[in-house]
This record gives sequence, structure tokens and C-alpha cells, in this order.
Amino acid sequence: MPNYRILFCASEAYPLIKTGGLADVAGSLPHALHKLKHDVRLVLPAYQSLMVSLKTRPTLRYQTRVNDYPVAILQTTLPGTRVPMWLVDCPPLFDRPGNPYHDEQGVPWEDNAQRFALFSQVIVQLANNQCGMDWQPQVVHCNDWQTGLVPALLNEQEQAPATVFTVHNLAYQGVFDRATFEQLKLSEHLWHHDRLEYYGGFSFIKGGLVFADRISTVSPTYAMEIQTPAFGHGMQGILQGRAAYLSGIINGIDERTWNPGTDKLIAQTYNWQQIKKKLVNKQALQQHFKLDQQDDVFVMGVVSRLAEQKGIDLLIDILPQLMDMPLQLVILGSGDKDSERALQDAAEKFQGKLGVHVGYDESLAHLIEAGIDVFLMPSRFEPCGLNQMYSQRYGSLPVVTPVGGLSDTVMDASEQNIKESIATGFVMPEVSDMALLKTIEQARQLYREQAVWQVLQRSAMQANFSWANSAEAYVALYTLALRDRLLP
Repeated sequence: MPNYRILFCASEAYPLIKTGGLADVAGSLPHALHKLKHDVRLVLPAYQSLMVSLKTRPTLRYQTRVNDYPVAILQTTLPGTRVPMWLVDCPPLFDRPGNPYHDEQGVPWEDNAQRFALFSQVIVQLANNQCGMDWQPQVVHCNDWQTGLVPALLNEQEQAPATVFTVHNLAYQGVFDRATFEQLKLSEHLWHHDRLEYYGGFSFIKGGLVFADRISTVSPTYAMEIQTPAFGHGMQGILQGRAAYLSGIINGIDERTWNPGTDKLIAQTYNWQQIKKKLVNKQALQQHFKLDQQDDVFVMGVVSRLAEQKGIDLLIDILPQLMDMPLQLVILGSGDKDSERALQDAAEKFQGKLGVHVGYDESLAHLIEAGIDVFLMPSRFEPCGLNQMYSQRYGSLPVVTPVGGLSDTVMDASEQNIKESIATGFVMPEVSDMALLKTIEQARQLYREQAVWQVLQRSAMQANFSWANSAEAYVALYTLALRDRLLP
């Protein structure tokens, strides 16, 4: 297989800046591609918090003006890798507090269209070797709506690199009004319902869905789901029309960071051959949340955004029934304020059985994964999901809904799967509070059969979720995109 020059474009990347799963992909996939001997460069906006987090000062490579804004391209490397990283430095647009898309109050930046249009235009210049880098990619890999304009803009040029567009969450589409379209001075021919126009406004993500040579999303099941009205968020018609160019590739996980055998953030390291050492982490978790110290109690955990998508309301609805059972529950997350308050109130009421930490804490996330018996992930939709894979690696069996990447990565503890030693978790029959309650009870009953439970744990811990597999699938997709680009 040939080695490719790949420009990987994203609006966030772990460990520098993260709001969701895109950051994990952008922080891991370029590294995996680099290890496969591909010449990959990562490009990100130079956000204020990202610049503060850099341990070494980046090198200035190029200066220009785009849309009357001063722009500098800085070069460094993605931390923990040898992947070159270019930062698009435009202080008026990116040097501000808050996260990449919202201010400190959680309100979307009013100029997000201007910010990510400029980012996309700079990517196009890099793709065309117009920034003095003496390097031109064969493939430009774009991710989510923030880079959706790139395939549209490159499509207007002859001999442009091939483009791949990955949808991480179709619910976020970058939709703006006609006035914004005009302010951005985009080509008028893009204002068409078969191009960027979208119900009187326009959508960044349509640029990727319509114009990219190949489209991918982050699981095979989600690739099918987004072609339906239930999951397509209005884009299902476009995706149905491009079904032949759409594929699903499961995300990998960072096995350096999420490895119970070497994890410095947990109380006791362990592996599938030393599963009994996991108990020390349960004890530490109970101590952290001031839960009753019981070694044999069934402990469940949640690490999640507290949002309707994640099914947190389903869990809240059944809390009274759960708290009547001999079990404990710990929750780490933030999001919907009503959900935060409901969980905090419940933690006060059920002290010793329920622990809640509103916010995010990386160390605590690792301890939860190591210390629980079951991880709850009752998502209404889940393009890929990562925590269900982290949980399996830590021998904490996931309870998941039958959607998206959850379906593709968890083998249900059915009687047949248990008999064949391939079960790795519990897949709910449907998305509902009663299905969640019933599945938890099924898991709790199986937990009492410790010999069987440990077989499930060992199967889960040996599941292969490495980025090497995913990277090879993306390389095959790049090959198809280049072939498509060359065909008349």
C-alpha cells in the first residue's frame, strides 16, 4: 500500500483542546497514520487555551491576510507524537477565553461562521501549497461542520487534493443565515439546495456531505442510521444519494492513556490475568465518594455529558427504584442544569449509595472506569462512543442502548454469547427507562455468578479497539478517494 501525504483538519485535538469525541480522534488517528509511515500534518485553530497549554513555543512559518484578518501559521508537534502540527493563528477570531465554540457562559460565539470560514480558507491554501511550506497533501481529511467548507472550496479548483469528510455527530451542522453567506463572500453558485443552501439559510456540513470525494462516520451502524429520518437531522436525503460513497469506521481508543496495566491515575494497576486486583480501585472509589465500604456490592458508574442525547433523563427517572436495590452508583459529568440539580439532590438523599461529581476530572474518570462493575451508557444516539470501549478495557462491563457505535462494539451477554465466551456487556432491547432498569437488573443478577462474570470481564478486556485497525481502514478510504478524484 502506498504512503500518502495527508492534511488532517480539525477544530479540536486531545490533549490540547477537547469538547468531545472529535478531539480524541484528532489526537490519535494522525499519530496512528504516522506510525504506518504516512506523512500526516495536523492543522488546528490557535485558540487561547491551546496556546497556553503548549510546553514549547511554536515556530512562525507563514504570515498573510485572509478576509482582512491577520493570519500566521505556526508549527509545532502534537504532544506525545512526532506528528507536525500547524496552528492557524488569528487573534481577533481565536485568541479569546471559553471553549472553541462558546463563550464562558456557554453561548455560541456570534462570529463562529467567520471564524471557521477563515479556518477553512487557510486549509485550502495549505492544501494548494500556497503557504510557503513546500508540501502539498494528496488527501485532505476534514472533520465535522467546522471544516465542511473545505471540500466545497476545493471542488471549485482543478487538480485539487482528494477530500475525505468525517461526520462525528450529525446533530451539529453549522447552519447560518443568508446574510452571513453574503458576508463570507462565498461563490453564489454554492447557494443552491443541492449545494450549501439549507431551508433559506446555509449549512457548513453540507459542504462536506455534498462535495467530499468520500464520506465517513465513526461506526458502521451510525452510517446506516444517518440515512434515516430518525437520525439524519434533515440530511438523510443527501446521505441516501451518496450512500455508495459513505462508510463507517469505528474509532480506536488511545491505548497508552486507557490501559489499566499502566494507568497512573488509578489506585491499583491490573490486567485480565490479575482481575482480582481491580477490587482495590472499587475501594478507592467508594472512599472518594464516601460510599459504604462494601467489597461485594454491585457498583455502577457514569462518565458523561448530562444531556438528553446521553439518556441521563432515563437514569434519573429510575433512580428511586435503583436506590431500593443493593447497589451503588457514581456519576461524573456536567451539562443540563436541571439534570445537575436533580442528581445533586439525589446524592444528598441517598448518601452512602449515590455519589455525584458535577464537572469533569480526568483522574476521577479513570478511577471510575477502574472501580466500577458496570458502566451505564443509555444514549438515544451515539455515533461511536468511547467510554463503552474504555470500560471493556478496564473490565467494567457496559450497559448500552442498541444504537450507533454501541451496537458495533459491545457483544450482548445473551445465553449463546456467554456460552461462546464472546459476551462483553449488556445491550438494552430498546431506548427506554424500563429497558434500562431491566437490563441493570439482568447485569446485577449475573454479577452474583462471579465465575461467569469474570469470563465476561476477561473477554471484554481482550477486545481489540486499537487505532492501528482504524488507521488502516482510513488508509483504504484515502485510496478510494484518490481513485474517485482521478476518475473522469
